[in-house]
Amino acid sequence: MLPLSSAVRPVAESDDVWEKFLPSDYKEILSRLVSPVMFSSKKELFHRLCNQRLMDEGRKSFALERSSGGKSFILSAKELQITWGNDPMYWSWNSIPESRFPKVAELRTMYWLEITGKLSTRTLSPNTNYRVYMIVKISNRAYGLDTMPSEVSVRVGNRVTNGTVYLHCGDISKQKMNCSFGLNGIHDSTSEVRGNEKSMIQREDGWMEIELGEFFRGEDNEEVKMSLKEVKGYHLKGGLIVEGIEVRPMII
Repeated sequence: MLPLSSAVRPVAESDDVWEKFLPSDYKEILSRLVSPVMFSSKKELFHRLCNQRLMDEGRKSFALERSSGGKSFILSAKELQITWGNDPMYWSWNSIPESRFPKVAELRTMYWLEITGKLSTRTLSPNTNYRVYMIVKISNRAYGLDTMPSEVSVRVGNRVTNGTVYLHCGDISKQKMNCSFGLNGIHDSTSEVRGNEKSMIQREDGWMEIELGEFFRGEDNEEVKMSLKEVKGYHLKGGLIVEGIEVRPMII
């Protein structure tokens, strides 16, 4: 008789088993990818999809969270609604080698900062807690970003988490990680959560991320609206580089 491990291995490697780890709409996802994914088994496909893949003509990025199989998306800056984003006097659209997307948005000079993203919960993994982040850099020409707090929020239906963000960047030219923001007054429709001081996190891909909020994706099809804005100070600011907004499963 074969050892138990040898007997079980073919079952554990089978396509039937690994297809259960893939999202139910994985075939549709594959059809939307910019570059085809080559694979010889469902196990190999799962692991390949755990790496970020451009989709929808390069306007989004998709990946599976390795430990849970939950779907995550990054909406590129081109996929976001940026107030006066198409006016070259206020925003410039540049190609930079460190971005996964063809273009990123850089705030040149503007008193009104408002960036919004939208996503249907239908595209996300059901019964999953999600957290939302804005992916940014601060240029060495930045000014006025921390004069007033920016407001951040995530809304799903009538459930809202919101707070305020202060960017404090001491040595901007060297991209030191002494940038931080305060997140205060987080609310939803039924409860209040005490705010706390958080640090801007450096990502493995070299960018930094600001937490906008979190939500639970249940069974209903709803719209997630995510935003960062500073529209009260009426002072000029510039130097914020926006790559996009990421919606990814929370790892418990």
